[in-house]
Amino acid sequence: MFNLVNIKPLINTKVFEAIKVGKNQLQNRVVFVPSTRYRALDDHTPSDLQLQYYDDRSKDPGTLIITEGVLATDKTGSASRAPAIITEKHVQEWKKITDKIHENQSFASLQLWALGRVADAALSKKEGQQLKGVSAIYSDEAYEKKAKEAGNELEAYTTEELDQLVEELTDAAKRAVDAGFDYVELHGATGYLFNQFFEASSNKRTDKYGGSVENRSRFTLNVIDRISEEIGADKVAIRFSPWLQFNGMKSSKDEVHPLVTYGYILSELQKRADAGKALAYVSLIEPRIPEMLFGEDRDASNDFVKLIWKGTLIRSGNYTYDVPEFKDLLKDLEDGRTLAGFSRYFIANPDLVNRLRDGKSLNKYDRSTFYTNQNWGYNTYPNADEEESFDEEAERTREAAPIAN
Repeated sequence: MFNLVNIKPLINTKVFEAIKVGKNQLQNRVVFVPSTRYRALDDHTPSDLQLQYYDDRSKDPGTLIITEGVLATDKTGSASRAPAIITEKHVQEWKKITDKIHENQSFASLQLWALGRVADAALSKKEGQQLKGVSAIYSDEAYEKKAKEAGNELEAYTTEELDQLVEELTDAAKRAVDAGFDYVELHGATGYLFNQFFEASSNKRTDKYGGSVENRSRFTLNVIDRISEEIGADKVAIRFSPWLQFNGMKSSKDEVHPLVTYGYILSELQKRADAGKALAYVSLIEPRIPEMLFGEDRDASNDFVKLIWKGTLIRSGNYTYDVPEFKDLLKDLEDGRTLAGFSRYFIANPDLVNRLRDGKSLNKYDRSTFYTNQNWGYNTYPNADEEESFDEEAERTREAAPIAN
């Protein structure tokens, strides 16, 4: 069934050199970066399917596993079957997953996800949430139509609500640590709430959170500072996508160029690092993803980040476009402080680290299964040298269930 992609072994490259991230020593530089999959229960509790999924992908000791986006609070919008870290039940069930990852001698980072204007308006209303964003500006006409049909039209947060949201996100980070996570990563990319603050076209606020680049960065930096105070900066991280035009983001077509916006934010993070409060890592989505990129930004580069931020980087986005050579991957790792993030091929290859080490062919992923609720295309990719032994009909009807005690 599976189409295979041939690769060369990377065992004798920097990919398999150890590196310290925060206080933890990773044994390789292959990272499973966030991959939205929608396999949680209806109440956003992590499921048995997710337990197996993260267990399988953390089997190679010393690997960093970053979760899909996890809903941080009931004040930033909802998405169907997305996991959350809001209730004590959520914490308890995530703890079962992090225990498995740690049993495999690997490490776990939870991505805190706040949706804002691109939340599911109908589901948010059903769960008692008013659709809110940085400003009352829809990302596109389709989201506007859905919000109006749901009777849950977009409103801008008040200044007081955002001040309180800083504290709620901090509490979510503390719950993540209680659930056993080694790191907490803010989802500051791909058009979600933090990203909506950054761009002038989506942020028309006139209070302390809008206007100048300093004000548009203030909310995110305040969240980072508060979480760092509570759990330690070396457990905190953030993900950026400077060049992606996705979920209404305009990138280089925005009123303020990304180099200005991200140059400022990164310089503020470096100031904190220089003062002894360095984040664990900064994660970057590279401008090589056709589904999220349009026009002139195809020639863009994240190389400017290394001129400002001197700490650990995770870079991800289509590192397999030139297999079997991996030229961009190996070039990015030359600086000694960069890790390589994989998403789609980590989905399709639970044993990706082992395959990269030994040069074993990769299963090709099936995009049509990414955002369904069934197990097919989730826990049904074989490891290398294993015989395929899945009942497709059964797995297409198998949905998530609670994790056994």
